[in-house]
Amino acid sequence: MNILITGGSGLLGRRLTRHLLASGHQITILSRKPEAVTGLPAAVTVAGWDGRTAAGWQPLADAADAIVNLAGASIKGEGFLPSRWSPKRKALILNSRIQAGQAVMEALRAAPKKARTLLQASAVGYYGPRGPEPITEETGPGADFLASVCQQWEASTQEAEALGVRRVVLRTGLPLTMQGGAMPLLVLPFRLFAGGWFGDGRQYYPWIHIEDYIAALAFLLENDKARGVFNVSAPQPVPNRQFAAALGRVLRRPSWLPTPRFAMQLALGEVSTVVLDGQNAVPAALQQAGFTFKYPDLEPALRNLLDK
Repeated sequence: MNILITGGSGLLGRRLTRHLLASGHQITILSRKPEAVTGLPAAVTVAGWDGRTAAGWQPLADAADAIVNLAGASIKGEGFLPSRWSPKRKALILNSRIQAGQAVMEALRAAPKKARTLLQASAVGYYGPRGPEPITEETGPGADFLASVCQQWEASTQEAEALGVRRVVLRTGLPLTMQGGAMPLLVLPFRLFAGGWFGDGRQYYPWIHIEDYIAALAFLLENDKARGVFNVSAPQPVPNRQFAAALGRVLRRPSWLPTPRFAMQLALGEVSTVVLDGQNAVPAALQQAGFTFKYPDLEPALRNLLDK
């Protein structure tokens, strides 16, 4: 397939690009700064876009068999520590996602030959903070900031279905990789012998190993029967206390030093909800579609990532 990826120069996009390229697909990445994108295989085409419109790249959509829309400003921020959610930061998080979706739709509407498939990124944050009850794709949305972002993010490309494009919405959990994202930040206190849980530790973390995340996206791209919403997370989400205990065992470090909720909120502000709240999200639709996880359980997944 000829696959067009927005947000393809980010951590997850790069891993997906390499995987799809190795499987024989042709890959084009859209970037706001194409001249700054380095370290990708020579076979990958990198083209520029403004992240808001189809200007300058719309012909690429004409040739695409599939579009993967991963574009959006980082929830955590670009630094090692999370950035506070100022009004300006919140606007960037929301607008970067909505505008990218609108740009994709502008290109699809103008394309004489529509892409067969659109993978639309989202997150389990769609469901808002939840308790221990299992969350499937049928569960309704939450009402906090992240839930609102996810709802509008998903809605930005909903029109694709009316155009005859098979659309798959990816409500992703916490991708586990030591190459970036949240995991290096979660691991650091344990390496310093100060590891433990956050808040009361009862909040669920719907995690997924990076290899399973990439494999799931490839599976959904290539499975013509897959459409609609999919929770892209491992089948065994765990409470934060269990996550901390597993990290401690794998790293051979103590895991008994909790960080109080008020301390996290004082240090990080509203962004602390990312680690203090969670969802017991399960990949019901993904498993029903026939996807098999390589790392369904947390501790083997952590050992694979941390024993290297």
